[in-house]
Amino acid sequence: MMKAFVTGVGGQLGHDVMNELAKRGYEAVGSDILDNLDTDYPYVQLDITNADAVEKVITEVNPDVVIHCAAWTAVDAAEDEENIPKVRAINVNGTKSIANVCKKLDCKMIYISTDYVFNGQGTEPWKPDCKDFAPQNVYGQSKLDGEFAVANTLAKYFIVRIAWVFGLNGKNFIKTMLNVGKKYPEVRVVNDQIGTPTYTYDLARLLVDMAETEKYGYYHATNDGGYISWYDFTVEIYKQAGLSTKVIPVTTEEYGLSKAARPFNSRLDKSKLVENGFEPLPTWQDALRNYIIQINE
Repeated sequence: MMKAFVTGVGGQLGHDVMNELAKRGYEAVGSDILDNLDTDYPYVQLDITNADAVEKVITEVNPDVVIHCAAWTAVDAAEDEENIPKVRAINVNGTKSIANVCKKLDCKMIYISTDYVFNGQGTEPWKPDCKDFAPQNVYGQSKLDGEFAVANTLAKYFIVRIAWVFGLNGKNFIKTMLNVGKKYPEVRVVNDQIGTPTYTYDLARLLVDMAETEKYGYYHATNDGGYISWYDFTVEIYKQAGLSTKVIPVTTEEYGLSKAARPFNSRLDKSKLVENGFEPLPTWQDALRNYIIQINE
């Protein structure tokens, strides 16, 4: 019987991974930095930037797999000079500490990464085994260094890159757009950044599927259904939510610069999933439909 340890269960993905493990009857312990997280599963408070605590807690649990969902994900805030050491402490050093314990315990590790490890240019979908790295912002660099920490420490690892994440727990693009769409008659959304969304409920299923195998390596996992822009995504969000808000397409330049550079090309090639016998994620349109039902329940 597989036993799992999951980090970042207070976030969108960690929350769904714990539910998926429970659904399959696996023993799992969740962790987060929060001390008062109300859960119905075994939970331990853990600050992953504390290497001694990481070693102690994970060694005590002695899992078969660590699914590492905890991360600093505030992309713009990561650019602030005073936050950079913190970003790296979480995304790089914290990941390295977890990888070190996994090596000691000889257990599998699943690390969640991002399309931001690439330069975000061109129109070709990025392949999972592409080594042409060139992060354009602090967050992307920290996630890439986290990838190296895992790949250089372990043999039994999955590095899974995702993009445009949404889930029940926490903030995301869909929730923001629904709020804005209810308040204003029209919104401006960029149409020159292209990618595909990832629904954490669907991703959680795939991650547990992976944990059940030894098909290690790099993977890309977003929902199917074709590549789209944030503008296309917003139009479909309003259509499915029954809102008549007008969506105006603008370029990234017209929209105005954010602190962190955003990739124009977030297309991720997911064919390796199918080649290795994994079931791909449903279309993003279906994922969105299910998500809207879920948030309205």
